[in-house]
Amino acid sequence: MRRRLLTLLAALSALPLTLAAAPSAHAADPTSMTDGFYVDPDSSARRWVAANPRDGRAPAIDAAIAKTPMARWFGSWSGTIGTATGAYVGAADARDKLPVLVAYNIYNRDYCGGHSGGGASSPSAYANWIAQFAAGIADRPAVVVLEPDSLGDYGCMTQAQIDEREVMLTGALAEFNRRAPHTWVYLDAGNPGWASAATMARRLHEAGVRQAHGFSLNVSNYLTTAENTAYGNAVNRELSVRYGYTKPFVVDTSRNGNGSDGQWCNPSGRRIGTPTQLGGGAEMLLWIKVPGESDGDCGAGAGSSAGQFLPEVAYKMIHGY
Repeated sequence: MRRRLLTLLAALSALPLTLAAAPSAHAADPTSMTDGFYVDPDSSARRWVAANPRDGRAPAIDAAIAKTPMARWFGSWSGTIGTATGAYVGAADARDKLPVLVAYNIYNRDYCGGHSGGGASSPSAYANWIAQFAAGIADRPAVVVLEPDSLGDYGCMTQAQIDEREVMLTGALAEFNRRAPHTWVYLDAGNPGWASAATMARRLHEAGVRQAHGFSLNVSNYLTTAENTAYGNAVNRELSVRYGYTKPFVVDTSRNGNGSDGQWCNPSGRRIGTPTQLGGGAEMLLWIKVPGESDGDCGAGAGSSAGQFLPEVAYKMIHGY
């Protein structure tokens, strides 16, 4: 097989023990089944470069962003979800590469923030959607980041809404265990600026993280890798003390090269971070948010909508200004 099994396993074996502990019981290691990470051929950055070949910013955006492996986000815009995930994972599998997907369609999504509000029309609609998401992946290798922000924005939610959300996430993890045996699922755990490690450990546990391979940090945020690694280790200490297990975690490094200035919505002066890789302080460093895609109608992206590719923001992020 065209695999670099020994190299990838050696990289993972070098991780701290607390980060490699307690993977989900069902999933084979997708990193050992593939030859590196998949570069999305249809990312917003690649589409912009293809449509604007004479723009002076295009070469830099192409080299520094468009050619870097990053996640593709799936939601209501994705059409028939099982077909969409199946096509994406199938294309990666045909190239012997590992795709990273984001499931972003939970009922009452971004309920408190609002910039990315929406999601499935009901908990039952979400249960059906996520089951088809997992079925589309089937037995091919993949990494899935499950519902960014879903455990962080509890501030304006009632206890009944929180309970409902946790049931949806637990059900989603069960579907991946059942339908996608070679997928590592990371339940999103926000970032160090959102909730204490003890609070996040409790939320993760109550949402069923024991069934997941691990948890994800810093999605669409700007905090440094070091800050997130310290936080992830603190969350694991809480999981260990309270519940008797720990989990691996991944960090979104797509936009954290200059760290955070305290703003989360299209701040200026940020920079791309370490490209997608195994290791680096976490189990993986991943580009989950596409650099240059807007956080919403705010900051340097005033007048834009969440997810819209902004070439000037992308170009400045390459150079850090």
